Amino acid sequence: VQLQASGGGWVQAGGSLRLSCAASGRTFTNYGMAWFRQTPGKEREFVASITWNWGTTNYADSVKGRFTISRDKAKSMVYLQMNTLRADDTAVYYCAARNGGTDTKAREYPHWGQGTLVTVSS
Repeated sequence: VQLQASGGGWVQAGGSLRLSCAASGRTFTNYGMAWFRQTPGKEREFVASITWNWGTTNYADSVKGRFTISRDKAKSMVYLQMNTLRADDTAVYYCAARNGGTDTKAREYPHWGQGTLVTVSS
């Protein structure tokens, strides 16, 4: 499994960004896909997840109503639309994948992309 994250950058508070994750290397039937984020000195934090088959989503409380995760099966892509960004959303964002559904714990995901930096300026 290979995951390639992109779309990070600099944005002012209140703005929007869309992250993309290109997934390859196998078919993702029964897989769970997720976005995590990490800031220096802190553990990787769950942001959102989606099941590949049914598109069932789950969000961290801190991003509910502002972020939307989606997937495009035909393109093998996972997206994270981030709206109303805040300074505390600044982090390196990682996409992750696991067989057998989603989870909120980073240690349950064996496959990771390289990370993309999101900087929100207040």
